[in-house]
Amino acid sequence: MATKDAADIVEAVGGPGNIESLTHCATRLRFQLIDSSGVKESDLDAIPAVMGAVPQAGNRYQVVIGGGVQTVYNDIMALPGMAGGGPTDAAAIKAAARAKGPRGKSAWLDSLFEYLSDSFRPILGALLGASLFITFMSLMSTLDVIGNWADPRTELSPSWQFVNFCWQCVFTFLPLMIAYNASKKLDADPWVGFAIMAVVMLPGFQALMSSDQVQTRSVFGFEVQTIDIFGVPLTLFDYSSQVFPPLLMAAVLGPLYKLLKKLIPENVQLIFVPFVAMLIMIPLTAFVIGPIGVYVGAGLADLLKSINDFSPFIFAIVIPLAYPFMVPLGLHWPINAIMLLNIQTLGYDFIQGPMGAWNFACFGATAAVLILSWREREKQMEQTATGALAAGLLGGISEPSLYGIHLRFKRIYPRMLVGCFVGGLIIGIGGGVTTNAFVFTSLLTIPAFDSIVLYGIAVAAAFFTAMALVLLSGYRTPEQQAEFEEARAAGAEEPGPIPIEDTASAVHATAEQVEAAERFTATATAAKTLAARETTAEAQGERGAVTEIGAPLDGTVVALSAVPDPVFAAGTMGGGVAILPSGDTVYAPASGMVVAAQPTGHAYGLVLDGGIELLIHVGIDTVQMKGDGFEVKVKQGQKVTAGTPLGTFSRKAIEDAGYPLITPVVIMNTKKFASVEKIADGEVKVGVPVIAVEAKAKAKPSA
Repeated sequence: MATKDAADIVEAVGGPGNIESLTHCATRLRFQLIDSSGVKESDLDAIPAVMGAVPQAGNRYQVVIGGGVQTVYNDIMALPGMAGGGPTDAAAIKAAARAKGPRGKSAWLDSLFEYLSDSFRPILGALLGASLFITFMSLMSTLDVIGNWADPRTELSPSWQFVNFCWQCVFTFLPLMIAYNASKKLDADPWVGFAIMAVVMLPGFQALMSSDQVQTRSVFGFEVQTIDIFGVPLTLFDYSSQVFPPLLMAAVLGPLYKLLKKLIPENVQLIFVPFVAMLIMIPLTAFVIGPIGVYVGAGLADLLKSINDFSPFIFAIVIPLAYPFMVPLGLHWPINAIMLLNIQTLGYDFIQGPMGAWNFACFGATAAVLILSWREREKQMEQTATGALAAGLLGGISEPSLYGIHLRFKRIYPRMLVGCFVGGLIIGIGGGVTTNAFVFTSLLTIPAFDSIVLYGIAVAAAFFTAMALVLLSGYRTPEQQAEFEEARAAGAEEPGPIPIEDTASAVHATAEQVEAAERFTATATAAKTLAARETTAEAQGERGAVTEIGAPLDGTVVALSAVPDPVFAAGTMGGGVAILPSGDTVYAPASGMVVAAQPTGHAYGLVLDGGIELLIHVGIDTVQMKGDGFEVKVKQGQKVTAGTPLGTFSRKAIEDAGYPLITPVVIMNTKKFASVEKIADGEVKVGVPVIAVEAKAKAKPSA
């Protein structure tokens, strides 16, 4: 069965010939595809091993598996068609290189957090294993079997020292592991990156601190030890467990390695590229990059500590409320680095306790989905929630819940946030909790915290609050529930998850676009509620009522199928029309609220009075222009009326950049209506009706 799942996944993403490369993290398969438009999402969602799918920019595609991702990855790589690790046809390899394109195809933030994620993800297993050793030592200390194991002044017997070594090995040499991963991510020789970082971790380097030639200096408010090396002062630090120095070192090594490969003849690169790289980077890291990394980490840690010192109560509430939004964007990785730094410099960390409130609220929401899916006999969701809950409660990993369930059903997030708030509130009232070890917040690591009772009560409250709220309200919106009931009544399986939609093509969603799509959905719900209160019965769509939508810009109306993007052309994002613009301004076609105004100016989302969700997407793939030639004139949450300018664009800039000008105008919630029809062709001016939206007939009241 496992081999069949692996084969089905490969087939759903377009076959071995469409796979340029494949890696995995703790929960997800990460595909780099030659052409992501051929991915069959519905087929992926039907595979038992798959929890969800996440399209990304640059033909990247993530398939959420959960804790068994390593097994699925191994099964895929063992398939006959994957023996070469991807396409072997020369034409396919060249096509992959063209498709990969420059790094600039992704937003710089997306690339930054991908760099951070890929620097950590290969060592998650080692960190998880170490965290359980730490928990065991904490439990033994709590039971007074041993002394304070985390205090270096505590004398442990050789036997318990050896147990301590089992976790210290991971955190002491963490900079070397990160240097290897980060260098590999940036296409430098990972062993060269490892060697460069190893210099400042040599016992001899540390021994320099005890030299009688050491001087104490003040740098940026820090008291540091320095020693002169050939007349140049070298700052001495203990680099064990440091995270920022190896990340900064690799960020410089990567571009340097590429430059050296261009400058040094190919026949001597094997010798001289590593040598010159080490010649430059070893002193640069020891004298400059390493100390800067320490100062950066210490500065960020001091900032968070200052906030916590100012008000531990507020800090304990803000952290769990922020994490649900940080994790999907990868923003939690720098915080993880600061946790490690806190333990090294302060001897304890104050962030992991409040973070545990978020984790357990997340797991509580997943538990509720599991119960509801069991009641409704939804086998696929039951399997997804079971795997996600196990990964969370036993491993402290939230991604299977987040990507497999929560981001698919937006109704969960507000209820989960209440659980986060309750857990953080209890920790804040109790004065906060700390731990002197870096652990993944799961059931197994509760003993690692200084106040087990307070922490236990807080995470239990977060878990059961989120679970109760989701149980009471359900996890689907009314529209999703209606679709599910219809599908079940027809004897079909539950419809697949709503694709992650944004204001660009769903197969090219960047991290920023996914975030915008989530904001669009959440704000749309609030806007529709407001619109329902403000509009008349006619505006809300009486029986068979038809609402006509005017053209939002001057141009030529064509069928949506003419759009050179498979997602728009197939109507995946909804029905509507396309317009070849002749003007340079986008207008609101009717009264409503702006729920998405991309800073790049390429797309606008409106909820019109009456509840119609409208997307206006200027050009195709124009998000890649990063706002060049566009000007946004409205902001999210702004009320507009018919004729309000939403933004302007330069047709010449779009054409010069090589992107199609054709502009889809789409009714995003098409399924809510009886029909969405194109009612105009050819040249139109702003305001001329181009789409007719017919409301579904209301049921007659029973006699």
